[in-house]
Amino acid sequence: METNLTELTSEALGLLQSLIAIPSVSREEAQAADCLQQYIECRGMETGRKGNNVWCLSPMFDLRKPTLLLNSHIDTVKPVAGWRHDPFTPQLESNGKLYGLGSNDAGASVVSLLQVFLSLCRTAQPYNLLFLASCEEEVSGREGIESVLPLLPPVDFALVGEPTEMQPAIAEKGLMVLDVTATGRSGHAARDEGDNAIYKVLDDIAWFRDYRFPEVSPLLGPVKMSVTMVNAGTQHNVIPDRCTFVVDIRSNECYTNQELFDLIVPHLKCEARARSFRLGSSHVSPQHPVVRRAVGLGRTPFGSPTLSDQALMPFPSMKMGPGKSSRSHTADEFIFVHEIEEAIGLYLKLLDGVSLK
Repeated sequence: METNLTELTSEALGLLQSLIAIPSVSREEAQAADCLQQYIECRGMETGRKGNNVWCLSPMFDLRKPTLLLNSHIDTVKPVAGWRHDPFTPQLESNGKLYGLGSNDAGASVVSLLQVFLSLCRTAQPYNLLFLASCEEEVSGREGIESVLPLLPPVDFALVGEPTEMQPAIAEKGLMVLDVTATGRSGHAARDEGDNAIYKVLDDIAWFRDYRFPEVSPLLGPVKMSVTMVNAGTQHNVIPDRCTFVVDIRSNECYTNQELFDLIVPHLKCEARARSFRLGSSHVSPQHPVVRRAVGLGRTPFGSPTLSDQALMPFPSMKMGPGKSSRSHTADEFIFVHEIEEAIGLYLKLLDGVSLK
């Protein structure tokens, strides 16, 4: 397929600058969704929309073919302290570095995948194409991709745009957050009374620190558990009657979150509650045709420790996009124009004519 990579990159860059200029913190993406929807419709394509999610089906959509989903998210985190540039003013420097909140995570992926979608969907492919720009990814919100998937045709494979330096993440750790509570009895700290709730959590905190689940993933490594918050007490001279702590658990594909929870609870003296089981680990076979083609293009599959909307996809998916994960959620976030150009070119080589079966 003949394409003008320079022209596609220019289009992507212009759209990305427009999106950066529109604040789109999670759950406040309406204006960014409007911008993207108008951009697509101005190119003669019909769109669907639910809340702040925008999608588009290829004009030659045929349910007899498998469907390939191209997805990335339009929401951003709130700007962190330390920005030297205005996070909502796109600033393009002479070296091709574009500053702006969401430029790297994941605006560059959104605009690159959209240009690829607009190019490929006008050609004959062995699959249907579906483009989805979703919201609330940064907060794993229920009004994001999870709310849209039931409205879409069945999906056979998804390519998720996130900053991976255009290397294919074929596995991704899941997330489960536990709230653990110990209950004691208050009393005066100067007297031998009360039942100190802080002391009750010590053994459980030590268990989370030291325990290792036996199943280790070749790509994702072991399940990782971290106690990240502890809260107790009202003042220095009162024995605390309640102590709570939070555990961040990053699951591998060897366990579902429910299985991990069921294995954890018998080891604890305190009461544990999971906030959700819905953000599970994901993985796709290294033998999948899309993965094999990525390898043929010189890409190296890896396992990603960071969470994305892949966790909410009940079908095979691969995460791959321009930029570096280390730039995400940082002050003076940026993307290079050459990274966008590389992404569009690689996406086209990866997807043009590829089999999904």
